[in-house]
Amino acid sequence: MAITDKKRRFAAALKSGASQTEAAIASGYSKNGAAQAGSRLAKDPDVIAELARKEHVAKAKEEAKEKGREINLPDLSKMYSDPMDFLMAVMNDAAEDLRIRHDAAKTLMPYRHARKDAAGKKEDKQNAARKVASRFSTSAPPRLVANQGRKV
Repeated sequence: MAITDKKRRFAAALKSGASQTEAAIASGYSKNGAAQAGSRLAKDPDVIAELARKEHVAKAKEEAKEKGREINLPDLSKMYSDPMDFLMAVMNDAAEDLRIRHDAAKTLMPYRHARKDAAGKKEDKQNAARKVASRFSTSAPPRLVANQGRKV
């Protein structure tokens, strides 16, 4: 199952240093069941994967900083003026959540590949008429002979 917004907020709250109960409350669970929800979410595979991904990005930043380089993850919305380029970048970004990459690919699909059955009723009728018309040869237009062959 994909990670939901509540799970993502829970992982972010845990990453910021909150306890499981506090993180559950911050992510939108009620105070009455926050302790149980926090315990359950801490064991959830999606939350664990999200925390590992965030830890991986933080570790890469830290290693680069030690080497004297700095990794700045760009704000993609400011980098691209063309929406198709933005969606392509999100789709190909390995650090992004798989669900978000999947949604970007689905959004981009109609702009890259035409549907095979894209023709409507009118186009179907025109194609059928062309198919029938191609069976018969068209006759030459009538010759106008008036005034003994001279143009009128």
